[in-house]
Amino acid sequence: MASSHCSILFLLAILISASSAQNGLILPIRKDAKTSQFYTTVELGSNRAAITPIIDLGAQLSWFQCDNYVSSTYSPIPCGSRKCEIAGGSGCVSCNGPLRPGCTNDTCSAPAFNPFQDVFVAEFFGEDTLYAKNQQPVPEYIFSCMESRFMEGLATGANGLVGLARTEISLHKQVANKFNLPNRFSVCFPSSGLGKLSIGGPSSSTISTISKSLKATPLIVNPVSTAPAFTVGDPSDEYFIDVKSIRVGGETLSVKNSYFSIDKDGVGGTKISTIHNFTALHNSIYKPLARAFTKAAADMKIKSVAAVEPFRACFSSDSISKTPAGPSVPTIDLVLPGNDLYWRIHGANSMVEVNQRTTCLAFVDGGSNPRTSVVIGAHQLEENFLEFDLVSSQLKFSSSLLVQNQSCSRL
Repeated sequence: MASSHCSILFLLAILISASSAQNGLILPIRKDAKTSQFYTTVELGSNRAAITPIIDLGAQLSWFQCDNYVSSTYSPIPCGSRKCEIAGGSGCVSCNGPLRPGCTNDTCSAPAFNPFQDVFVAEFFGEDTLYAKNQQPVPEYIFSCMESRFMEGLATGANGLVGLARTEISLHKQVANKFNLPNRFSVCFPSSGLGKLSIGGPSSSTISTISKSLKATPLIVNPVSTAPAFTVGDPSDEYFIDVKSIRVGGETLSVKNSYFSIDKDGVGGTKISTIHNFTALHNSIYKPLARAFTKAAADMKIKSVAAVEPFRACFSSDSISKTPAGPSVPTIDLVLPGNDLYWRIHGANSMVEVNQRTTCLAFVDGGSNPRTSVVIGAHQLEENFLEFDLVSSQLKFSSSLLVQNQSCSRL
């Protein structure tokens, strides 16, 4: 009888574990008020070291501070190994100090990059168990260590960065591979409260509160890498969409089509970034956008005031009405391929309050020679539900949830 009882408990444990894995991995997302960076929380290794990594949609890999990280389950990845090849390792590194995570010999070199410090470091690839609260652990999770001196620019308390780019060792790809799940993830970045990063779980079509409002557009591949270091011939790992034009208040901007397309050198196009706080536009797109927006705002009796850097178009807050979706201002549409398909940007995402009296258009001039013409920034992503489906190469998006009386914290 005791043996039968143990067998039943063992079977239940397996079923619960399998069910948890099939639901994928769900992580919380929070916003740092000072830097506007988005971060999550996980634990790593046998001692369950607390990791608070910044979320980077364009990062090829995850890296964490290893200065005080001790784990009996940590393993360095040998250079020349199959795992090193999968990780995109760049040669072999060794260490003269006492052996520990992030300081080992004959180890696969990791191209760790801190986008906030703009520093590229040859670090050490390793693997360990990744834990999320009350969920199935992710075994043999491949990541890189990073020395604390190369972590400037991260939000206070953050001690790493988690990569969500289109690579074999991105967080979502590793989870999908480990648990035999579709390579798909969704994010909902909160303006306040708690958002969510969901990996490999049920499709967004199962979220009844927003499924009918979701639109879809292809994720396209820039044929030339946009990474800080790459091999000639590598395509970009970042997420690009095919914006065809931009409308302000329903009127299409007069901009050359060539700025929105990607040329043979990988220049141009539109990508999505969590590292840029605000959407950056090629100067030849930004100027007509700012002019058109200012004119449309004036038609709504919104009063222009002196600019506040880094913004160029600013307005008196007292002259702007408020709505559930933020300031009542002209809408901005990113027009996409298809029948009347566009990503609409409402006031909460198009405007930012810089002080008590001034509210500015939350777009910045990206200069006259940017690598990418349109970089959709973090502010424009807040309270928008986004699903990156790498199986079908589609982006599903909601536009502002606030328009639907929803928010990331209530999904």
